Amino acid sequence: MSYYFSKMLDGPFDEAVVKVKAALAREGFGVISEIDIRQTLKTKIGVEFRPYLILGACNPALAHEALLLEDKVGLMLPCNVIVQEADDCLIEVAAIDPAASMQSIDNQALKAQAALVGEKLQAALEWL
Repeated sequence: MSYYFSKMLDGPFDEAVVKVKAALAREGFGVISEIDIRQTLKTKIGVEFRPYLILGACNPALAHEALLLEDKVGLMLPCNVIVQEADDCLIEVAAIDPAASMQSIDNQALKAQAALVGEKLQAALEWL
């Protein structure tokens, strides 16, 4: 079982980020955190790296339901989505598969909820 879903896009990195945020919003997700790995590595350890952004995506209604099912699931929230520059001038967008990340929790209702979240993340990627 893969632990992520992904899609390759053409076009500039910054435009891809805008499209990803719009696609996530269509599925009820907001971006509650944004980590610029390229900038962080440059600032913290002086290393050059390709454009690589981690977006912390959260669907508040689904997150609330998950927290009611399992109070420690917050350790696995939000759903991370990465946007990174790949080879051949392409941009890769990848999202965590929540069902894969929830395998270690013995809670069938939570696993069903994770599958629903995964479907919404896949729908966002398909929209791209």
